[in-house]
Amino acid sequence: MQKTEHILYRIFTILLLIICSSVSAQNNLDSLYGIWQDKTQADSTRAKAYKNYIWNGFLYSNPDTAIVLTKALLLYGEKNKYPKAKSMAYNLIGVYNRNKGDYAKALEFYQLSLKINQEIGDKKGIAPVISNIGSLYYSQGDYPKSLEYYQRGLKIYEEIGEKKGRAPVISNIGSIYHNQGDYPKALEYYQRSLKIHEEIGNKKRSAPVISNIGSIYYSQGEHDKALEYYQRGLKIRKEIGDKRGIAFTMGNIGNVYKTKGNNTKALEYYQRSWKIYQEIGDKKGNAHIIGNIGEIYQNNSDYSKALEYFQRSLKIREEIGDKRGIAFTMSNIGNIYQAKANYIKALEYCEKGLLISEKIGILKEEKHACQCLFDTYKFMGKGNKALFYLEKIKVIDDSLAMQKTNKKLQQMELSKKMFADSIATLEKERLLEEASQEEVRKKNRTENIAFAAGVFILLLAAGLYGRVRLLRKSKATLQLEKDHSENLLLNILPKEIAQELKQKGKAEARDFDLVSILFTDFKGFTEASAKMSASLLVSELNACFEVFDGITEKYKIEKIKTFGDSYMVAGGLPLPTKDSVRNTVLAALDMQAFIIKRKAENEAQNKPTFEMRVGIHTGSVVAGIVGIKKFQYDIWGDSVNTASRMETNGAVGKVNISQSTYEIIKNDPEFAFVSRGKIEAKGKGEINMYFVEKRV
Repeated sequence: MQKTEHILYRIFTILLLIICSSVSAQNNLDSLYGIWQDKTQADSTRAKAYKNYIWNGFLYSNPDTAIVLTKALLLYGEKNKYPKAKSMAYNLIGVYNRNKGDYAKALEFYQLSLKINQEIGDKKGIAPVISNIGSLYYSQGDYPKSLEYYQRGLKIYEEIGEKKGRAPVISNIGSIYHNQGDYPKALEYYQRSLKIHEEIGNKKRSAPVISNIGSIYYSQGEHDKALEYYQRGLKIRKEIGDKRGIAFTMGNIGNVYKTKGNNTKALEYYQRSWKIYQEIGDKKGNAHIIGNIGEIYQNNSDYSKALEYFQRSLKIREEIGDKRGIAFTMSNIGNIYQAKANYIKALEYCEKGLLISEKIGILKEEKHACQCLFDTYKFMGKGNKALFYLEKIKVIDDSLAMQKTNKKLQQMELSKKMFADSIATLEKERLLEEASQEEVRKKNRTENIAFAAGVFILLLAAGLYGRVRLLRKSKATLQLEKDHSENLLLNILPKEIAQELKQKGKAEARDFDLVSILFTDFKGFTEASAKMSASLLVSELNACFEVFDGITEKYKIEKIKTFGDSYMVAGGLPLPTKDSVRNTVLAALDMQAFIIKRKAENEAQNKPTFEMRVGIHTGSVVAGIVGIKKFQYDIWGDSVNTASRMETNGAVGKVNISQSTYEIIKNDPEFAFVSRGKIEAKGKGEINMYFVEKRV
């Protein structure tokens, strides 16, 4: 009895800690948002608080919302002429694209952030962005380039005496050596980093370095030593309440137990890690750990369970656009179907995995998919097909061997570069010392002459500087005004139409044969508005439409207008594209998914909420600018009226499409359809309608 009470007490304590931690995190986010909203605060305080609000609250858990919020930070920097806010926003967009795997886009925004910090002379802002660029090259396997940027960042941190920033960069250099297989050198850098963190008492940063040291031992097969360091890191992360770090380290501990063949213990840690990733809404971590759980069930020959977890992992990876993860998981699913003797399904998934891995050029995943295809065709008794993929595996193995050789050459190049840098630094210090001594000798001889000349030059320079400064200020003001006008115009009109308007002074209306028109409408909006204050109503509507704006940008379709609680979008103009119909439907499904999720969240907090209908029709329209003042880009035609009927005859939580839209996307494997038959539509008679949803 006493033992039972003790267990119950422990469970209660853990639950209480989780609740308190969750409340504390939310309070911290609310506090940051409160600072951002407080217009009496300095620009630097507001911008930093909002950056942290986006980073801590959305960047990893809800990246699409994060990117919408980041645009507000960017506009704030432009409106208030505070470039530091723009540099923060560009850096956030860089991280967003890096997490998506779009390294080219990430580099573009990191460089924009870097340029601003260089212009305003903010070394404290320059160093972390340079380090981020180093991490980008690291992710792409360009280790010499990565090392170059890490060393540049490290040098700046040393110049400004910033120990806190220096330690992570040293750890990152350790990661390069770790990846190259130079474990002694990696360990040296990790320990240097750890020493600095411990000197300044930075527990939050020391925990991942301790885990990295654990990973060194794991890579060397010293599993007990690895476990010791992972547990040390886990203890610190629990002390400081670093949930993401706790989940990550538990996943590492699970990996050790899996390697040791203790699947029961591995599953225990994976499930604990998964629970935390769910709590904090970390989709990338969620997908990874769910995949690990699937592998445990696969090892235990529980193929139904393994398939369930792999499919859940795949769904999340597709949501966040993790292409490498998608390829890997597709092949895993193919292996499960192969084990269940469902060879048709096995081939389908393995071929998809191979196609994606070839597109992104990841040899390891290509081999994984080819092995799956080889085994499947072998079991099917199709020797020629099996032989084809066996040959591909051999070619990939040769390429991997070449990569291994290149890795060793890179390692030698890195060592050479480090040695050369050390020699260069010593030589630079010697030359500086000699120059300093020579300067002292010259100083005594030229002091009086320099003083007289200096006074004259100073007076002359003051006059010239004043003139130059005035010219620069005027030029900068004109440029800011021009940029502001440009941004306002692009916010109102599509880019192509804005260009035509600027060049010709007018923009001609055009006919488009294939445009998908999307309408949304909130059910019960009038009743809900009666229960809400005007400010709360507008705030809720704005929150929804901000996310919708982000979705339209994501799928490259054109927002036409909002009227009341309705939102209107068109895909396929002003530049028609082959995927416009598909993208419009995907956008509609994303919008509907967001509203369903938000309804559940609002109801849980006893807040008023909306439900939504969405309708889409595809047909011909006329598009152009209305009026000569307060320009508005609009569309007209019978297709617009039909699209409106699709919405009014739709259903809450569904996306209702017309026959013409269905005919274009009916063979797309991503969609599933429910025929509604002919529905009477006001002023249109009976129209064939379909509900569309993403295929599970």
